[in-house]
Amino acid sequence: MKHLTAEWIEKAEEDFFSARHLAGAEYRTPYNAICFHAQQVAEKLLKARLCEDTIAFPKTHDLRQLLLLLKDAYPDWMCLAERVRRLSFYSVSTRYPGDSATREDMEQALLDMGAVRDHIRASFGLW
Repeated sequence: MKHLTAEWIEKAEEDFFSARHLAGAEYRTPYNAICFHAQQVAEKLLKARLCEDTIAFPKTHDLRQLLLLLKDAYPDWMCLAERVRRLSFYSVSTRYPGDSATREDMEQALLDMGAVRDHIRASFGLW
């Protein structure tokens, strides 16, 4: 595994831990922050796979765009399209006034994050 790929994965795992830890908050659960971290897990893992496969990618938070870059190499990953579409919303929208995540949003984001994470980690042989 390339050094840079490993760094992307490590950063993604930090976001995964943060999302899961924050989701366990007993008081004032930070739904927006959890959804943001969930989006970041998917973004960093997609970028890790692109990096490892030497596929150039733009500076973007659009997970759909990143997933499409992997379509030829991993056509079965298109089953993640709806999950990454939902997660992409949390890259910016809920970080500023105007939109806020709900408990239901958080719960779906955690499910989507887990599915994307499992798929990509498996491609690296990480369980």
